Amino acid sequence: MILIAYATTEGQTAKIAQFCADRLRQAGHAVELLKLDTGAEPMPDCDAAILAASVHVGRYQDAIEGFALRNALALNKMPTLFLAVSLAAAGDDAEEWTDLERIAQGFQTRTGWQAGKTCQVAGAFRFTQYDFFRRLAMRWIAWQKGEEVDPHGDREYTDWKALGAEIDAFAAQAA
Repeated sequence: MILIAYATTEGQTAKIAQFCADRLRQAGHAVELLKLDTGAEPMPDCDAAILAASVHVGRYQDAIEGFALRNALALNKMPTLFLAVSLAAAGDDAEEWTDLERIAQGFQTRTGWQAGKTCQVAGAFRFTQYDFFRRLAMRWIAWQKGEEVDPHGDREYTDWKALGAEIDAFAAQAA
């Protein structure tokens, strides 16, 4: 069985986790999808695991960090994949990519879990989920990047085809 444990803030990581679960199930794998709210959720018996979380202000959600910290020993003994979701992964700014790798490595150092592979996944602008101040901040970020966004709608950057290929490769390795 493949575990997909995820933490989400505005919902894009949940959508990514569901996509991965659906793809794995269609390929004949048993999958358990576990939404992490506190990080204290028990880890089910599994043969492989995918953890997914999104970057916010340089860190992933506390729930994913707590889960990885509590289960590092078990996770380090099986095939694992870390899906690190961020808007920065949609771009090609070398400095931002270096920062994404630093954030992912810091997470793994703090928790003691070393992912078999880390995959940076582009996220989304979720204006329908933002409060007034976050909407302003995200519009400013988009403006800095030269992106046109609708402040009343969402804009997705996730490359579903590339993500599907990563999931297929992980499933083949975990089998």
